[in-house]
Amino acid sequence: MPASTDSVSHRLLPLQVAYFLQGVMLWLPVEKLFMTEIGFDAASIGVMAAAYAAVVPLIEFPSGILADRWSRRGVLIISSVALAATALIGGLSSGVALYVVSALVLGIYFAMYSGTMDAAVYDTVLEETGVSDTFEKHLGRIRMINSIALVSSSLAGGVLAALTSTRTTYFTTVPIALLSVAALLYFDEPRLHRAASAGSLKAHVAVTIRTITRRRALLPILALALLTAVVSNVLFEFGPLWLAALDASPALYGPLWAGLVSALGIGGLLAARLDLGRAEHAVPLVLVMITASIVPATVRSIAAVSVAQIVLAIGVIAASIHVTRLLHDSVSSTVRTGVASGVSTLSWATFLPLALLFGVVSRDHGVFTAGWLIVVIVVAAGALLITATRRTVRTPAAADSESESTLVVA
Repeated sequence: MPASTDSVSHRLLPLQVAYFLQGVMLWLPVEKLFMTEIGFDAASIGVMAAAYAAVVPLIEFPSGILADRWSRRGVLIISSVALAATALIGGLSSGVALYVVSALVLGIYFAMYSGTMDAAVYDTVLEETGVSDTFEKHLGRIRMINSIALVSSSLAGGVLAALTSTRTTYFTTVPIALLSVAALLYFDEPRLHRAASAGSLKAHVAVTIRTITRRRALLPILALALLTAVVSNVLFEFGPLWLAALDASPALYGPLWAGLVSALGIGGLLAARLDLGRAEHAVPLVLVMITASIVPATVRSIAAVSVAQIVLAIGVIAASIHVTRLLHDSVSSTVRTGVASGVSTLSWATFLPLALLFGVVSRDHGVFTAGWLIVVIVVAAGALLITATRRTVRTPAAADSESESTLVVA
């Protein structure tokens, strides 16, 4: 008999604790200040950003394959160790070169947990209950917990830096990140993906790639996942540019960032309360997202633009959690993390040229004109969200059976 949602919550508790601890990055709010203290200028900051952006897509897909074939808990532990190493190397840095190394290690952290955490939650829900109906609820709760950690640690990191030094925020983060390893050791990992070991690595990679590239019915879901990820990246990377264009006070940058980070959690809670497989829920959300995306392209008000960006971020996060369920419902647990990581890799590959285009348009025509690029992407994502439906023909169990056979035969 399937377990209750309470048993799922109990089993996911170690993941919730670990994800909270991973979100305590005390150095994040003072990172740019610390970088200038050790000799960074605009050009070297650009080099660091490029190095980080290159590492994530290179590692993400292999990390997904590793999580499917070996252990999702193990890969998450590696991510925690990478986060601790990032803070340690950053704190030890006295110049640009070593700090760039810390940024590369941070890329490893993001690549290792991206996709793996979602797949671990999905398989736990499926293993405990036999269905994926409460996936959005449990993933949304974990996202909310992480968002609380990010917001609170941003405030605490600023205070700690003021009382001690910016370097201290890095060293203080190290033991907190390592505590997340202890939490993960208590996580009872689901076993649904272990059938992958029946096939060779070459066959496993081939099945994963075929799932991403040749499943025609999966293409709208992949496209929606890619578009929501791109919008989220654009908001977090370029959102503050509107404040600069409107000559906002430096004091307003903190609240905007806190609002965007809190959107990660609020969007998670919203996803748990909406059924975006139904038009009466999906259509209003899409209309709100489109309206929120138009405001930064047309309105010259600091308050209006800031609120619109936060509302858009909340909507995008809610949509992304729904599409994550659609994606996991459509693939086998044996390739689930690899497919999710592959989609994330494609998202990064799409974001890089878009970021360059956004930067050029912002420079030549202003950030408000560049904002119309976001509107176009949001409209496309909204159209896909409205037309997407939950897959009812093939159950997750059927997908597992099919993929197991494919791996064994291959």
